[in-house]
Amino acid sequence: MKKYNFLAFDIGATSGRAILGTLQGVKFEICEIHRFPNVILEIHGKYYWNIFGLYESLKEALFSCVRKGIPIDSIGIDTWGVDFGYIAPDGTLLGLPRAYRDPYTEGAPEEFFNIVSREEVYNKTGIQIMNFNSLFQLFRAKQENFAPLEGAEEILFIPDLLSYLLTGQRVCEYTDASTSQILNPVTKQFESSLLEAAGVKPSLLRPLLMPGTVIGTLTDELSKETGIGKVPVVAVAGHDTASAVVSVPAMNPNFAYLSSGTWSLMGIETEQPIISKASYEYNFTNEGGIEGTTRFLKNITGMWLLEQCRKEWEKGGQTYDYPRIVQMAEEAAGFGSKVNPDHPGFANPASMTEAIANHCRENGYPAPSSHAEYVYCIFNSLAARYKEVLDVLKEMAPFPIEKLHVIGGGSKNRLLNRFTANAIGIPVVAGPSEATAIGNCMMQAKAAGAVSDRWEMRRIIAEAFPPEMYFPE
Repeated sequence: MKKYNFLAFDIGATSGRAILGTLQGVKFEICEIHRFPNVILEIHGKYYWNIFGLYESLKEALFSCVRKGIPIDSIGIDTWGVDFGYIAPDGTLLGLPRAYRDPYTEGAPEEFFNIVSREEVYNKTGIQIMNFNSLFQLFRAKQENFAPLEGAEEILFIPDLLSYLLTGQRVCEYTDASTSQILNPVTKQFESSLLEAAGVKPSLLRPLLMPGTVIGTLTDELSKETGIGKVPVVAVAGHDTASAVVSVPAMNPNFAYLSSGTWSLMGIETEQPIISKASYEYNFTNEGGIEGTTRFLKNITGMWLLEQCRKEWEKGGQTYDYPRIVQMAEEAAGFGSKVNPDHPGFANPASMTEAIANHCRENGYPAPSSHAEYVYCIFNSLAARYKEVLDVLKEMAPFPIEKLHVIGGGSKNRLLNRFTANAIGIPVVAGPSEATAIGNCMMQAKAAGAVSDRWEMRRIIAEAFPPEMYFPE
């Protein structure tokens, strides 16, 4: 029985990892090969991604595999969405890609809606309105007369740009492109009218490539330099959340998922997009999934509130590890104050503890008086928010939601999982915590013919990483 070694590059907005996934029959396991930083560069008031630094980090992971004697069957790359690089007619990358945190898009949606209405943009794309979406980045770049745009023949989203640096082949992978607010989720074609309204040519975007397709092999130069050989590079689910949803260990479609970390994404997997008056009013989004599915979801603030509080406490000389955090929440059990984690006042306050205390007082709750009460308040508030969003999902879902699958780093938060199960009244299934890298590897396995579809992938994942169950009490 063949043993496959898949190399997954999982790159987030602050760091990246190279994860080795090994599959032999139905036996699957992972291990970390290399970890590296990802930083935003501010140059003359503009914010960029150091794409060449990322490329060097990918090369270092390839060198590491060679040094360790690990033969690699294929490579896959997933990253955050919306950002892209400009490519000249001769294939040259025109400067560094702009980062979504660049404030140049502030106010761009409102200006664009003077040309095309907000509701029309949503009806054509099914994507929640956020100022940093690719559509508004292109709109602003055109207004700036941004030189890379003026000289570009096309754009490549970040996973596709990295695969281009590795292989020399240019593609446009579906799941990452779906975050752009340019793609129609019904036709699965780009909306030329939106690009024209932004003042840019529709030919900037290539035809879509579906996940699970081989892009090409490493270039001759890179193969020779690293000594790893002509390894195929696969277009996996290039958007990191799409890769994470691949890993939901569900046995049937009647589930919701919560991709949980600093930020949380709650949604369902559907065969068709959901674009309605309700989805527009609740600001839900329709992003691409594997096998033609749609990820119908909403962004929720996750552990951001707690992380910011911990930073404040560390400055004051109080450092709490995670087991202590959980113990603190249990000590404060019964503290009844709650906040709305998605309130704009929590986006980036000077003091998160003061913001929480003020929010409590404004809503008639007592402010937390100890660190333990802050922790309990945050966990309790997140569980309550998850219930609110899940209740809306239940109204719009075309099937009954029987379980909530919590994946990603937050799936290890047992106390919050208990709170959530109690709040939503249905079972919570927690794990795997390394969902994104696992999903990346599984799409490589599909490209290799080692698995047939997402349900076989999910059976293998459930066996390899048994989830924990939490029932309402």
